Amino acid sequence: MTVTAALKERITEDMKAAMRAKDAGRLSAIRLLQAAIKQKEVDERVVADDAAVLAIIEKLIKQRKDSIEQFAKAGRTDLVDKEKAELDLLAGYLPQQMSEAELAAAVDAAIAESGAAGLQGMGKVMAILKPRLAGRADMGRVSALVKQRLT
Repeated sequence: MTVTAALKERITEDMKAAMRAKDAGRLSAIRLLQAAIKQKEVDERVVADDAAVLAIIEKLIKQRKDSIEQFAKAGRTDLVDKEKAELDLLAGYLPQQMSEAELAAAVDAAIAESGAAGLQGMGKVMAILKPRLAGRADMGRVSALVKQRLT
């Protein structure tokens, strides 16, 4: 198992375990994730490394959160439960999330590094933070914190 394919390998092993356990819900969610990874690999003619897989997982998590919100508004608790189960499974593949203190320290360091003084420097700060925090923090939360620090 190579370092760059560790996450993909773990996902494949989890799929095999779900098949053996006849866990249809888990198997379905893992297959959706694998299909998204394969789609990216085919579209871009690359082999997805862990960073690319994390980006795909984050995108799928965001989609699940949006779906949960929409289904809740429509009163579809059955679909909300299904989406929450998929969200929990996907979140299990993300690295340990940063604490508020770690996040604040990372934001402050990026602001100092970029020399940003106002909101016009937000793009520079986010460009520094995005690769550093990928998969370890909700980028919406990071963006709000950066905005708060720069105003």
